[in-house]
Formats: sequence, C-alpha cells, structure tokens
Amino acid sequence: MKTLLALIKKEIKQIIRDPSSIIIAFVLPFISIMIYMYGINLDSVKVTMGIKNDDPNPEVATLVKSFGHSKYVNSIYFDNIKDIETAVARSKIKGAVIIPNDFSTKLARGQSADLLIITDGSEVNTANYVQSYALAIANSWLMTSKYAKTVKPPAINTEVRTWYNPDLNSHYFIVPGSIAITMTLIGILLTSLVVAREWERGTMEALLSTPIKPIHIVLGKYIPYFILGMLSLTFNIFLCVVVFQIPFRGSYLVLFIVSSLFLFTSLGIGLNISSVLKNQFLASMVAMSLGFMPALMLSGLMFPINSMPVFFQHLTRVLPPRYYVSFIESEFMAGGVNSIRLENAVFLAILGLLFFTAVYKNTSTRLEKTGKLSKEADKGQVKN
Repeated sequence: MKTLLALIKKEIKQIIRDPSSIIIAFVLPFISIMIYMYGINLDSVKVTMGIKNDDPNPEVATLVKSFGHSKYVNSIYFDNIKDIETAVARSKIKGAVIIPNDFSTKLARGQSADLLIITDGSEVNTANYVQSYALAIANSWLMTSKYAKTVKPPAINTEVRTWYNPDLNSHYFIVPGSIAITMTLIGILLTSLVVAREWERGTMEALLSTPIKPIHIVLGKYIPYFILGMLSLTFNIFLCVVVFQIPFRGSYLVLFIVSSLFLFTSLGIGLNISSVLKNQFLASMVAMSLGFMPALMLSGLMFPINSMPVFFQHLTRVLPPRYYVSFIESEFMAGGVNSIRLENAVFLAILGLLFFTAVYKNTSTRLEKTGKLSKEADKGQVKN
C-alpha cells in the first residue's frame, strides 16, 4: 500500500503541475457541452420556401397566406418558374410549392387536386422538412376551407401522445448524450497523453526499472485519473442539470456507478494506446480516432444503430459509448429503466475488465523484459 500510495501521490502532483490535464478534464467538457447545447439542433427548423400560385380563385389565396403565417416556413412569392429554379440552384430557397390553375376546380368537383412540391435533395433532412411542412399546411388549410365538405372524413382518428420528451426538444437527449462523447475523450486522452509524455521524457523507463509490481504501476495510473475523471463527470452533470436546465428523472447514485464503469473502460483504452505508442502526437491522433469518431457516429446518439449496415451494427457491440449513451439517455429522459441499467452496466464492466487485463499484461511483459535486460547487463559486467 505504501508503494501504491507513493505512485498515486506522484501522479496527483504531475496532474497539478501539468495544466493540460486540467484543460482536458474541465475546459474540454465545457466547450463540448456548449457546442452541443447551442451549436447542434435537431429540432424542426424554419425553412425558406418559394410559393407560386397559378389559381386565381380567392379561396386559394388563403392557402398562400397559410404558408406565410406558419412559424416553420419563411415564404417568398414568385411569378416565374425559372426564377424558382434559379433560387433553388443558388440555395436561396430550400424548396417551392406550385399551385396549378385547376387546383380549386378539382377540389370543387370532389376530385384529388395536384400540388407540386419542389425540394433541394442535396440536403436530405431539409428536403424532408419541406415536404412535411408543405403537406401539413395544405391539409390543415383544406380541412378549414369551404372544400372540406367535399373531402371524406378519415376512417381512423389518431391521437398522438409523446412520452418522456413531450416538448420534442432535441437538446434533452443530445446534451446528456454528449457527456458520453466527452467522457470518452477525457478517459482516453488523460491516460494516453500523460503516459506517452512519460515515455518521451524517460521517466517511464526509470519507473519500470524499480522493483515494484506491475499491479502498482497499473493502479497508480488508474486511480488518480479515475478520480479526476469523476470530478469532470460531476462538472458535466452540474452543467446539464443546473446551468442548462436539462430534466433529470433518474438516480444520481446509479448514474455515478454506471459512469464509473464507463470511465474505467475509457481509461483502459487510453492506457492500452500508451503501451503501444510512446509518442504524444501519435497517441493523440489514435485516441481521437478510437474515441471521438466511434463515440459520435456509432454510439446511437446521432444515428440509429438499427439503420446502420449489419457489419457496423455488430461493431458497435464492442464500443463502450454505445452502452453509456443508451444508459444516460434513459436516466435523463425516462427516469431509469432497471433492465437498461443492468444490461449496460454488465457490458461496461466486462469491457472494462478486458481492457484492464490487457493493460496489466502489457505492463507485466515490459517489466519482465526490463528484468531480463538488467540480468544480461549484470552478467556482462561480471565477465568483464
């Protein structure tokens, strides 16, 4: 214990003396959450849409006004189809609605009327917004117009109720999910960069040459940065719940327990990177590639896992952020589901133990090699 406490004390002093660790643990999460809170928005957006009306009927003019009164549409009126084509090509508008001259005539006869909707397919999400907004506005207008009498009522009346996020605010799941990405970067960068720096400075070789056990070196690296990572997690939770007022419906105790398993896993990934790469630049590049990109793209935060190709669906099973994103979104939004808690905690614990074992074996192998080299050196000195 004295040896372990001495190593932990050494690491804590290095953390205090090295501002980069504090920047990674506290400044990086703050910047990241600010970006996810104010820079990323998956909610319904206001799109600029062109309107061209070829029907002189005054009743149809109220449909044109409906587009102008919508809070989701910024409408611009055109008289020429070529002007619409030019505006779409130059991205001045994201779509257009063209009302043909026989629109009201067909509705008066009880026939289906055509409505041309043009969208810019280069931005798929925006194109979907244009289509859905235009159809919603047209259907809403139709049910309140004089042509509603000629429209047959639907056979099924639907009533929509949104659970967990009734306001449909995307920040309520993006910001908590961003904690998973932030904690991944913190856990991997803290250990990969700091240990790589020791390799560059030569202090790691000096440490390995001492008669300490491999478990002391491993725990001496894990414990200080684990404490720093948990402090960073507390800072992240404070920003989400107190500063940005993100609703939290789960248990703080369960949140910190499962988060500790996730941080334990991330630290293991960083230590494994540092055991292979002894250069800070290479370690940072690999840490960003193995940490940030999979956590953002393959965790289920931004893109549904079920919609991914089969290969990537199986690949996400070995990625810790997948389980942590699922857990933390459930903890914030649904108040915590025991089956989700248990499943994700078990997978994170298994992955954490696997990475810990890999770190221990790598460290043990290096100590054995160091011991062999020192014995060979001693034999050479005796012969001389």
